[in-house]
Amino acid sequence: MSDIDDRAPPEILTPSGLNRLVRDLLEDALPMGVWIEGELSNVARPASGHVYFTLKDANAQVRCAMFRMAASRLRFRPVDGMHVLMRAKVGLYEARGEFQLVADHMEPAGEGALQREFEQLKARLGAEGLFSPERKRVLPAFPRRIGVITSPSGAAIRDVLSVIGRRLGLADVEVLPVPVQGREAPPAIASMLRRASASGRYDVLLVTRGGGSLEDLWAFNDETVARAIHASAVPVVSAVGHEVDFTIADFVADLRAATPSAAAELLVPDRADLARQLERLRQRMATLVTRRLQSSAQRTDNWQARLNAQRPQARLARDANRLDSLRRRLFVSIGQSNHLRRARLERLQARLAAQHPKLRLTPSHIRLSELRQRMAASISRRIERDRLRVAEQARTLHAVSPLATLERGYAIVFDERDAVVRRATDVAVGERVRVMLGDGELKLLRDE
Repeated sequence: MSDIDDRAPPEILTPSGLNRLVRDLLEDALPMGVWIEGELSNVARPASGHVYFTLKDANAQVRCAMFRMAASRLRFRPVDGMHVLMRAKVGLYEARGEFQLVADHMEPAGEGALQREFEQLKARLGAEGLFSPERKRVLPAFPRRIGVITSPSGAAIRDVLSVIGRRLGLADVEVLPVPVQGREAPPAIASMLRRASASGRYDVLLVTRGGGSLEDLWAFNDETVARAIHASAVPVVSAVGHEVDFTIADFVADLRAATPSAAAELLVPDRADLARQLERLRQRMATLVTRRLQSSAQRTDNWQARLNAQRPQARLARDANRLDSLRRRLFVSIGQSNHLRRARLERLQARLAAQHPKLRLTPSHIRLSELRQRMAASISRRIERDRLRVAEQARTLHAVSPLATLERGYAIVFDERDAVVRRATDVAVGERVRVMLGDGELKLLRDE
């Protein structure tokens, strides 16, 4: 057999398996996606909201898709022939085996690059403090001379001159001509800023031009122009483009105006506003003068009144009036004092009469007599009660007395020691005894 027959059979892939393998290899090799720049062609946007197109250059092309969610974030409408910068993931459409890019971000190529450069310069100058609010200067209220750095043939200078002439027109406006677009514009603008600042002729400088694309306004995003504005010895106003346009010059300048016309309105006051302000000031001054005159007249009247009050005749009259007043008050006070004393004396006399001994003795005599009678009656009652109680107690005592027993024929025998003899053996032979009877006593000798 041949050599090929001896080897192990190779892995056999299907078209689906091959496409899947190639897709995985591509996704593994470029997992984060790529940035790619080219020209759009065959742009199609069906009702699904997805965008399908081809991205090409002079030598090759690749099929691309942007799905609805990413396409809804686009800020422009992709069309054939547009040069774009795109971020996409590399992949393979398995159903057809076609190499493709799936985009999640797209922007016009030139504008996107310029925008990134703009953001980088803005961040760097901001970090250096060129945009700091603390360094912003206040514009003069009535500038005598204004230097306008712009194209002498552009619409911006016509708008500025028209607005300034219409508002007040007292300031001298000098056009400092420079190109405002192209490669020669940034060094020319920076040089004019330095010369105008060093000249000392101007109270304020205006850097301006009309609207345009980001490329048209790029001269005012130049670093040399930004540093020249920052180094200016006089305030700088920036009015570049339309209201939605912002440049580096706007951030560095002391004041940013949305349009050249708006800048002119900020630089010089309005004639009608000044007239109204002057009228308000005149009315306020007239009011203040009137109030000051009234206050002065009032102070003069007060001083005159005080001066009149300090004259000898006025003081004598005042003292005489005060003396009369004091005299009347004294008389009134004496009369009131006498009346009060008289009333108090009458009250004391009445109280003294009420306390006279004669008035107090009669009731005392009457009360004493009553008390004597009550005491005699009480004593009589007490004596009678005691007599009755003693008689009762005597009867009771007599009932239990030995004398009562003796009256019934009994006798009590006492020995020589006056002790009661209860038994015959209590006395000795020949001992004298005393016998108490009911009506007397007997003294006997005891026989053997």
